[in-house]
Amino acid sequence: MQGKLTAEVQETSERKDLRLGAGVSRVGPSQPHLRRRRHPSFTTFPIRSRIPKALRPAGTYVVQQHALLTASSYRLTCRITLSCSHEVNGIHILSRRPFSHGFVLMLLILSRRLTDLEAARLGYGYKLEGQSLLAIVASSATSAASPLVDFQVYEPVLTPSGTSDQYGCVYTELLMDHVFGFSYGMPFVGDYTPPPCNFNRVTMNFTVTSKGRQFDRLGLMYLGDIEVFRTSTAEPTAKGIVWTYIKEMDQYNSLWETKQKIIFDLGNLIDSTYTGSFNTTLTATFFTVPDSRATADTILPISSRQSSSNMPSAFSVPSQNASVTYTFPRNIQRAVVSLSACGQSTEEFWYTNTLNSRVNTFESTAGTLYGNSPFREVRLLIDALLAGVSWPFPIIFTGGIVPGLWRPIVGIDAFDLREHEIDITPWLPLLCDGSSHTLEIRVAGLDDDGSDQATLTETVGSYWVPNITAPPPNIQISSSTTLNSAGENQTLVYDTVVARFLSISSNIRTSQGPQLASWNQSLVYTNHNALTDQGLTQVTNQNTTGFDAASPIGYGNIYSYPLIVDSSFATFPSGAFSINASLSRGLEFNVLGTSVFSSGIQSFDVTSPAIIPVPGRPQPQTVTVPPSLPKFSGSILSTTQTGSAAYLSAGNASYSFGSTEQDFDFKGLELGPEGPKFELYNRHVKAVNSTVTEDEQILVGRRFQVPTGQAGLQDQSQVLEGISIRALLGRGPGKTKAQLAGMGV
Repeated sequence: MQGKLTAEVQETSERKDLRLGAGVSRVGPSQPHLRRRRHPSFTTFPIRSRIPKALRPAGTYVVQQHALLTASSYRLTCRITLSCSHEVNGIHILSRRPFSHGFVLMLLILSRRLTDLEAARLGYGYKLEGQSLLAIVASSATSAASPLVDFQVYEPVLTPSGTSDQYGCVYTELLMDHVFGFSYGMPFVGDYTPPPCNFNRVTMNFTVTSKGRQFDRLGLMYLGDIEVFRTSTAEPTAKGIVWTYIKEMDQYNSLWETKQKIIFDLGNLIDSTYTGSFNTTLTATFFTVPDSRATADTILPISSRQSSSNMPSAFSVPSQNASVTYTFPRNIQRAVVSLSACGQSTEEFWYTNTLNSRVNTFESTAGTLYGNSPFREVRLLIDALLAGVSWPFPIIFTGGIVPGLWRPIVGIDAFDLREHEIDITPWLPLLCDGSSHTLEIRVAGLDDDGSDQATLTETVGSYWVPNITAPPPNIQISSSTTLNSAGENQTLVYDTVVARFLSISSNIRTSQGPQLASWNQSLVYTNHNALTDQGLTQVTNQNTTGFDAASPIGYGNIYSYPLIVDSSFATFPSGAFSINASLSRGLEFNVLGTSVFSSGIQSFDVTSPAIIPVPGRPQPQTVTVPPSLPKFSGSILSTTQTGSAAYLSAGNASYSFGSTEQDFDFKGLELGPEGPKFELYNRHVKAVNSTVTEDEQILVGRRFQVPTGQAGLQDQSQVLEGISIRALLGRGPGKTKAQLAGMGV
């Protein structure tokens, strides 16, 4: 979690901006072994190949759209697309319903009679049936030697090519070239010197390679004590991976103009099992464009301020009080705080957490669930008074839910965690009184009494300044359970609805005279969770919608975060287990007016030849944006991801199939919310088993031809022994695989 504050300062006839930056590391325990508790790397088999008829196993199997059946050192993969009953190479495939398009399920056949598995639920109502099949998992195959290219789908950030353009120099500086091996508590520390020419735009290139076996990790970049970039890593494979992310950084121009200490914290563990280091290169390119937007003149940290000790300055919440105290100048004209929150450890999948009164519903079967409800509110307090809120976007890292979902397309915002702005200009009469004031960031969930009544886990006082309309949020919860014939809890269903309205206003003094400043927020949150099969299956359906508005600056943000996740797991007496999941999620993020951060439209001011990385191509592509583009006053971003995957683990190996599809649309908006919209960037991409099979990109009318291929192989790795499946899913401490297998779950 992090926060930043931007302010406009009036000094005689000059306008100055004051920006405060904050960084809070994580929500929940901070032990290294808990930070990344996800599945290791895995192997995916292509949907092709044949085995000799004499070696083909016999039997009838009920499966979903894709199945893996192996015998001896050969493998047979079956793809059923149309019929509900089909025979492939002597194997009869049945379905209890029509095969769902795009869903991928891998069947692990153990070296034992299949009657042991007949009752094992492998997801979505499908079961494995038959009498005998000796199956051997994981025959080797030849795959391409080149590394897998992972990528995030987002609006392009254009950087001029060459060393100069019509507006001045184009200067690229190396900020970091570092290998993060065993790096917990050992961040990269380096020095930055400003370029030898003027600039008003900065873009940053973060390129990473990795090879081996490793979890995804969280990365934090600081200039001094101020966090300027929060990212996460992809999970490597034995053949290797690479990714590049380009980030707009002009919001930190005042920092780039002076010498800085760079601290990049990427905590990683290396041992005999987890061998993957992250080899990183970080560069910044400085250049000039005409009519650039105004950025902050001064940025102050809201952090633990540890750069003097060459350490990152993140707060750890809730173990630390994430607050700072400042005395502000009297001539500030605008102040904006930005908040960013991402849960870690027990908080990573907060949207699947249950009510506190229900955490022990499946204690005797699946185990304890995580609590504090599926609702989270990141709160900004000024002198202990509520100044604004952010209801976080549900980030899913590259090992989240099922790893097969995120190769090579990573989750929305996984490589660049988005920040949320809160305008605190109405507080300036208080903040600019010459006294010291405290800004604090907190995270709240819900605490219920077991009778469908809930309150925020953290509350604030009832004395408000200046003019504030901030009634308590409207909270509605309900929950119910059903029992099976043995009298045990079979299902748990719970619903959470939260609505909040916040309005703050005051008269401020500016060089143009008194003005009314206001900040308004209206948010609605809905969450439905249903756990069935004694906690083995969970469906989450959640949506957050909001509208923020600030005056007189004229800023607005309309956003929506829909999310549907359907996941289940099963264990077998041998200790093997499977996880199956499908999801549908989206992000609507529309920015109007003057934003502290880049809204994405700034890139289209680069009218000289510019470069854009295109996944699947070895070198960036050169493009030229038409100079006739209109002057945009806002941006409209809309993206959706759908996917399905299965993860299975047996013995010392784990495997996964996965399919993910994403649509991304980015438009520029002219002159008000109802003004004309201009299509700037559009992309449709689909990946199956780590291979991009469809990819179409259009940038300002130009279509990019992107190489695609057929589904291929991924790498095999060992599994985590002694760790509960619910912990792997982020749903609770649960029971270990051995415990579940012994219970026959």
